[in-house]
Amino acid sequence: MGIGRLAVAALLTGLLAGCAAKKAEPQPPPPVSVSAPLGRQIVDWDEFVGRFEPIQEVDVRPRISGYVQRVAFRDGEIVKKGQLLFVIDPRPYEAALAQARAEVKSAEAQAANAKVELERAKTLLDKGWVSKSAYDAREAQSRAADAAVAAAQAQAESRALDLSFTRVSSPIAGRVSDHRVDIGNLVSVSAAPPTLLTTVVSLDPIHFAFTGSESVYLKYQRANQEGTRTSSRYASNPVDIQLQDETGYAWHGRMDFVDNAMDLGSGTIRGRAVVANPNYFLTPGMYGRMRLLGSGVYNAMLVPDAAVLTDQSDKVVLVAGKGDTVQPHKVTLGPIVDGLRVIRSGLASTDRVIIEGQQRVRPGMKVSPKPGRITPSVATAPQPKVLTQPAAQATPAGAE
Repeated sequence: MGIGRLAVAALLTGLLAGCAAKKAEPQPPPPVSVSAPLGRQIVDWDEFVGRFEPIQEVDVRPRISGYVQRVAFRDGEIVKKGQLLFVIDPRPYEAALAQARAEVKSAEAQAANAKVELERAKTLLDKGWVSKSAYDAREAQSRAADAAVAAAQAQAESRALDLSFTRVSSPIAGRVSDHRVDIGNLVSVSAAPPTLLTTVVSLDPIHFAFTGSESVYLKYQRANQEGTRTSSRYASNPVDIQLQDETGYAWHGRMDFVDNAMDLGSGTIRGRAVVANPNYFLTPGMYGRMRLLGSGVYNAMLVPDAAVLTDQSDKVVLVAGKGDTVQPHKVTLGPIVDGLRVIRSGLASTDRVIIEGQQRVRPGMKVSPKPGRITPSVATAPQPKVLTQPAAQATPAGAE
């Protein structure tokens, strides 16, 4: 029994020693994939949230008072410029026009008679049968009669204009709202404001309005001074817009306005783009996400976004350095371009960035690097033509 126990103890001791020997063996360096940063020419795009607004919006109101005789449109339909919308009872204005025209004829008859009297007075004056004062009186009467004709004609034109106002037409092309008054209702121009009949908004093209922060405004201002990006006050910089239910930027337009002052309350400045809307799909009031050309073309280094790690408040990228030792590089990040993160500073074009396996390593460790490849996740979109401004035509420092 004692010999057996000794044998078992010796066997266990041998096994434990073997395990300890195995544990003491050094582990091979963990494999990682490395690649140099991908170098490409890109432009920055800045994102904003805004909403669509009509370029033209008109409150249709009457220019004369009267009873609505006809509503000539269907609520909410597309109307053309000059299309008939309402008819106000024209009969009182037809009668007033007829009376004004009759007064014109009466004034013309009086003017003709005054002219005859003037001619007769001139003949008598030449013969010395009337005084010069009598002739002057006839001449004044003739001029007064001519003035009365002009006044009567102006009155007739005013009455004709009032009659034309009984047909209320759309001043612009676009989509009309519902009618706010029904047939038989009295509309008045003496009210303050006059009775609202309906509204019309234009749809094609349409505006996209947004606000930008002061920091973005300063960035554009600096770029404009340096000549790398012309201000949207002077160049129609391109924009792309994404609606709430879209995953891509399907709508494209151009900048056409930047406000002249910052809003003191919010510290932002208003901007606006114009977008084609030939099928009237876009409607005023809709919200969207817009990206605006934010820089000129520049050379950038890109890495997978997964290769960027967070160290407290810093962003770092792990690099296989000299002797295949992991080294952290503190980096400054740019935007995402085609699924890759732009690195503004902190990397060299020859650095071997760890793009796979960075979760298994830590700074100072030895690694076994294997060649990898950084590829964009989507096809590269054509870069827009960036309008730069010659130094001789530099815009004011306050331009955006």
